[in-house]
Amino acid sequence: MATMVDVAEHAGVSIATVSHVLNDTRPVLPRTRQAVLDAIEELGYTPNTLARSLVTSRTRSIGLAVSAISNPYFTEILQGVEAGALRHGYSLLIADPHDDPEHERKIVQLLHERRVDGMIIAPSAHPDALVRYLGQHDVPTVFLDRLVDSPAEGPFRFDQVCTENTGPMTNLVTHLAERGHRRIGLVAGLPGLSTTTERITGYRHGLAHAGLPYDERLVAHGNSQAAAAEEATHALLSLAAPPTALVTANNAMTIGALRALRERNLSVPDDLALCCFDDFSWADLFTPRLTAISQPSKEIGAQAVQLLLERLASPGSPGRAVRLPSTFVHRTSCGCPEGPQSARSNQNTQRHRKGPES
Repeated sequence: MATMVDVAEHAGVSIATVSHVLNDTRPVLPRTRQAVLDAIEELGYTPNTLARSLVTSRTRSIGLAVSAISNPYFTEILQGVEAGALRHGYSLLIADPHDDPEHERKIVQLLHERRVDGMIIAPSAHPDALVRYLGQHDVPTVFLDRLVDSPAEGPFRFDQVCTENTGPMTNLVTHLAERGHRRIGLVAGLPGLSTTTERITGYRHGLAHAGLPYDERLVAHGNSQAAAAEEATHALLSLAAPPTALVTANNAMTIGALRALRERNLSVPDDLALCCFDDFSWADLFTPRLTAISQPSKEIGAQAVQLLLERLASPGSPGRAVRLPSTFVHRTSCGCPEGPQSARSNQNTQRHRKGPES
């Protein structure tokens, strides 16, 4: 097995120069760096990661804490994080907090004890203990998908990345209203999540835009899960005046709603129109094909890595929030006639960077 001594002799440089190339601890002339890299490749040298971390105080690893990893949306986010991390020479340590605040803080502590260089986290609905721990230990962190409120006072040095939620949900509701629906139900996500709050706000904006009153009886929480969404859909359909159209606020809840409709022998869109937040790979295979909001999940993951690397480079800079635009994917479950599949960018969402928002 080749050693650093072998690499140094092969490249005609000192061991210290090889170390500087591997650990990026001192500038090295481009031709000298290339000679070292060529020697590493020719000899098949594998750097000692543990030894490198002792020199640089970095482990070249990122902790990723995301609940519901089996959800296709989060799976694609994970793929984006992994691709971005590997591209920059980082490995991942992955854990599932199960949307449990106590478990969330414990696994983040475990990741921190593994000396990860930073963390990427999809926080739970009640992340106070998590945020407190990260702040006390000054852990470089990026929150993704779900935003965390910044404190009223003091610096907020966490970065955040997510998609637009309010505008796209407004578009779904407006579209259903334009189809003539006056009682539009919502299967909302887990209370306390920023995604849930923002999508409910978008639902209300859509109703107001269409001149429709808000009726709290038409909103049922599916808690971001299929089973709970199935129960929520049954509850909405059991109302004395049930909705004629339904919006589900994530892909798991769409599955639950479809199960409830099947159990009641209801047809989409003949008996009930359906639109959903979150597109997924088989949404186009349903009959009818599902009209949905598509989120740039892989890009969210890649952007989270980029923000974390920038945070590691400038640890004292203010926190930033990045919003990525989504896409309205127009199919037929909303009741529109079959035709060439079209997708139009949501005009109400634009990518921007700014300070964290509530």
